[in-house]
Amino acid sequence: MSNPWHTFFWRLAAICGAALVLGAVIGQAALLLALALAGILAHTLFKLHRLQTWLGSQQQTPPHERCGIWHEIYSLLRRRSNNYRRRQQRLLILVRAFREAAEALPDGIVHLAADQRVVWFNQPAARHLGLHWPRDAGLALTDLLRWSPAALAWLRQGVSEPLTDISAAVGNDSGSGSDRRLGLRMVRYRGDGEQLLIVRDISQMMRLEQMRRDFVANVSHELRTPLTVLHGYLDLLDPEESPHLAPALDEMRTQSTRMARLVEDLLTLSRLESGQPLQEERVRVTNILSTLRREAVALSQGRHQIEVDNLAGVDLHGSARELHSAFSNLVTNAVRYTPDGGRITIAWQHNQEGGATLSVTDTGHGIPPQHLERITERFYRVSNSRARHSGGTGLGLSIVKHVLQLHQAGLEISSTLGTGSRFSCVFGPARILPPVGTAASDDTGAQTGLDAGSDA
Repeated sequence: MSNPWHTFFWRLAAICGAALVLGAVIGQAALLLALALAGILAHTLFKLHRLQTWLGSQQQTPPHERCGIWHEIYSLLRRRSNNYRRRQQRLLILVRAFREAAEALPDGIVHLAADQRVVWFNQPAARHLGLHWPRDAGLALTDLLRWSPAALAWLRQGVSEPLTDISAAVGNDSGSGSDRRLGLRMVRYRGDGEQLLIVRDISQMMRLEQMRRDFVANVSHELRTPLTVLHGYLDLLDPEESPHLAPALDEMRTQSTRMARLVEDLLTLSRLESGQPLQEERVRVTNILSTLRREAVALSQGRHQIEVDNLAGVDLHGSARELHSAFSNLVTNAVRYTPDGGRITIAWQHNQEGGATLSVTDTGHGIPPQHLERITERFYRVSNSRARHSGGTGLGLSIVKHVLQLHQAGLEISSTLGTGSRFSCVFGPARILPPVGTAASDDTGAQTGLDAGSDA
């Protein structure tokens, strides 16, 4: 027991003892003891009232107490108050430093509560989104972004993926130019649902990307003419008339054909990236499967087993031209990179999301895991020597990815070294249409499961 409490109890015992002795002398011991305890209680209540008054006030200096238990209580409270004030000052310094750092960032940051109401934002966010402090504090973000239907739809869909491109026209008083483009990303950082909206000005990146697309498209168009001339002159040269030039002419024809295919793929990719709307219609998947099988058989020339399984029996809503281009690229890759005697399976079947999936499975060499994330990049090659031998351009999977993105679909790739690969085009329920008629279906069903050798 500490000394102040020891002294307090000794004083209490002394007062009670004196009351009992005096009461015994005058014959009123109980009365005097009760009066003494009542006085002690009144004194204690007075001290508690003064303590409460001090705690409820803004005064930092406590009431004066020379010694005793109340002096110790006030001293302890004063020390804790000073420690709390010092910690508060340190936290205030940290908060100011954080806000200064956030203000120095080139990206906009908006702190959102769990219900997407604005808590705080920095100046770049105010410039990009047309926000004003403190007028917009506490308002719902959906009310502040009504100028962008794309941003509103992104917020209402759960913001699972970043929004990569929205217009920066935010109103008359924002001063933002309509030619600027913004990228939005939402980061959840606390368990109670608070979020950070990160706003980035991607105008320069978009301009550079557009310049790249224009450059590729223009160069590809310009290359068409000299390649046509080169093909024409090569066709005029007969290897039988100049046997010593035959190997060179064959190599020139091979390389010019590959160059022409590369130009066509570049033009296709530029057209897909241009953002032009697709001419969508009902796509008879049964007919596409028949076409894919004929193309695979022609390219394989009896070296592989080709199987086609139409298990879904449904059609697609989209661009028949672009979808055939994407599917054909997958089938062509499977034939090119599968050794002789291998099996290639083209399957159209329902998926767990209520949509349908077209998958191309081969028994080729497989793809190392470290290449799977980048394999859809343009000109990315797993093996340069094998790609040159097969005649590929390195753009096929990039075309597939862009076609699927235009159809709100996804490309899933799984591969095992030495076993083979599976490329799956996954379509959502919104793209699925019930089949119409049975004639085409019967034709595909008759071909399902036949190999290339028997077809030939």
